[in-house]
Amino acid sequence: MSDAAVSPAVNEDEAALATPFVKCLVRLIRAQAFCSWEGKSDAELLGDFIITRKQRHAMPIIGDPDPDVLWRLDMFYTAVGLAIEERSGLMTSPMMEMKTHGGFGRLLFTVGQLSFCPDVHRFGFDKFRQLAEAGTKLVDDATAATEAYRDVARA
Repeated sequence: MSDAAVSPAVNEDEAALATPFVKCLVRLIRAQAFCSWEGKSDAELLGDFIITRKQRHAMPIIGDPDPDVLWRLDMFYTAVGLAIEERSGLMTSPMMEMKTHGGFGRLLFTVGQLSFCPDVHRFGFDKFRQLAEAGTKLVDDATAATEAYRDVARA
């Protein structure tokens, strides 16, 4: 395989792994894992966050999330909070709640007052780029809100 065929995907992954949000997520994961993941690359640590469409479609529609999925959700949104703290200087804390939604065993995931992700058990991203974009967007939106309402945010 030529370098030209591999290069765009590799460069895209490297760029995504270099974003401030993903670096924050990696630091958080490394801190949680103590020494068990020493020597693993950032891409290896974040590998569980990548779930392709094919993998996602293979998962049943009905089902409760396993502990690994809940851990990924917690790490992702905790990293969002830490990145907001780093950027704004304000303390943050994700408030997450999971509850049954409908009669089919689906769960609804809530952060603060925003409810979304009815198939929590399928939480993941197709590529590192999408992981970086999703986290960065949440951080950007929250930072913009704290800047717009600085007096309230500082209270």
